[in-house]
Amino acid sequence: MTPGEEARPRVGVFGLLGSGNLGNDGSLEAVLGYLRAEHPRAVVDALCGGPETVTARYGIPATRLHWYRGEYRTASRAGAVAAKGLGKLVDAVRTAAWVRRHDVVIVPGMGVLEATLPLRPWGFPYALFLLCAAGRLCGTRIALVGVGAAPIRDRPTRALVRWSARLAAYRSYRDTLSRDALRSMGVDTARDEVYADLAFALPAPPPEAPADPPDTPPAPPGLVCVGVMAFHGGNDDRARAAEIHRRYLDGTTRFVRALVAEGRPVRLLTGDAVDAPVVGAILDAVDSPLVTAAEAASLTDLMKETAAADAVVATRYHNVVCALKSGTPTLALGYAAKSEALMERMGLGAYCHPAREADADRLLDRFRALERRSAELRQILAERNADAARRLEDQFTALTAALFPTGGHPMREAP
Repeated sequence: MTPGEEARPRVGVFGLLGSGNLGNDGSLEAVLGYLRAEHPRAVVDALCGGPETVTARYGIPATRLHWYRGEYRTASRAGAVAAKGLGKLVDAVRTAAWVRRHDVVIVPGMGVLEATLPLRPWGFPYALFLLCAAGRLCGTRIALVGVGAAPIRDRPTRALVRWSARLAAYRSYRDTLSRDALRSMGVDTARDEVYADLAFALPAPPPEAPADPPDTPPAPPGLVCVGVMAFHGGNDDRARAAEIHRRYLDGTTRFVRALVAEGRPVRLLTGDAVDAPVVGAILDAVDSPLVTAAEAASLTDLMKETAAADAVVATRYHNVVCALKSGTPTLALGYAAKSEALMERMGLGAYCHPAREADADRLLDRFRALERRSAELRQILAERNADAARRLEDQFTALTAALFPTGGHPMREAP
């Protein structure tokens, strides 16, 4: 390799990026911002779920993650089953060929080491294992940066996740729960660090307009953002998925209807393309001009929406992140322990409600308690956001030291 080539590290990014999930894409955006600021000569491309979207939105070359385009559709016919099986073999070759062209591959954030939502082992867990195994075989540094993890009961999925983590050259986590989960699965995490979710590295929305003078008559109740989700339970709830979804949708709809009855405008938010039917169902059920739906295309758009609200009630993890990042008092209608951990870390641990028990009356009680402390909670969020920003500066400094060593020194491998 010539000196000129050494000055231009070849960096790949990997994951279900460009596939409609705004949280995944926000994590990618944060890592690309870091690379462009700290390593502007790096040559970056992606192996991802939605290559056309990633190239159009972020200006980097991208390759489709799976050879078989129907990878995430249920295969019932013999031809589709055979194509999926063949795809697993082809993907092993394709992934290895892509990995060996890079010095470093970064998996940016995302819950890549968890199964809190329905997940099959031979889907993304297998793809991640191929990546990490190819990295070890080809001498390419694989970095799991600010990722999420959770205990996994399904044995094949747990095995693939465990080996992926062991084979990675660098690991860091978005919360302590994630590191603890990896340790419980038999991964040595003694040298792994916890920072903050990568989305906290994205630019904050503009500050609010100055408050009205003290003698101004009180304004009418303001906007409430309600982030919804196509929630059907977790990986172990497949038999009860329809029942869980009906209960969640009914409770959320009744909550929105109660806000509208009080004259509150409501803005519905999503975080993934699959959430659109939930928005449609709530709009049809409530049928009020006070209820509108946002068309956010990025986490930045979501932050702008939440910054304009008096309060936010949200289910998807990165909807909650965006609301907290914007400094808006937030109630998490959470579906996994990661939401509770995030809220606790940001000083709002008292304002969590399980998505499985979306009872409208209890939600309203928690929501009113949240609004009574609005000014105090905004101050707490300002302080916690500053701390998250400092921790992410430390994350990127550590990442540079680990992945882009100077003077030809080899990178320290994770145990």
